[in-house]
Amino acid sequence: METPEVTQFKGDKTVFIRVQVIMALVGATLITGGLYLAGNPDWWVGIVGSFVGIAMRGYYIADEQLGFVWGLTKTHLISPFERSISLHEIATVRSLLGSVQVVTKDGDKFLIKYQAAPAQVIAEIKGAIARA
Repeated sequence: METPEVTQFKGDKTVFIRVQVIMALVGATLITGGLYLAGNPDWWVGIVGSFVGIAMRGYYIADEQLGFVWGLTKTHLISPFERSISLHEIATVRSLLGSVQVVTKDGDKFLIKYQAAPAQVIAEIKGAIARA
């Protein structure tokens, strides 16, 4: 029987929005630059298209992505899809663009996305690993 959760990690809306804006800026730069270099007189469409596309994507996936909850017990990290990862199997925990990447000794990779305080999440997971 699994021990009760020590803590939960939920996505943060502000971080989610920041990531969407960064993706839109990068997309706008690449698409607009490509159109401009190709000699397209309507290069500005890259800016509009990128922001509209990413805004629509963000609107449609926000509820799902922000609804994912990770659980941490004394012995396991539990994914939103009920996958249980033994703390003894975790090889690396690191920050990755507002998310926390967990890598197992077998090479499986997981992202705890849109964390407001990734350093705190990392510290909690590493602390649980040390106690396990």
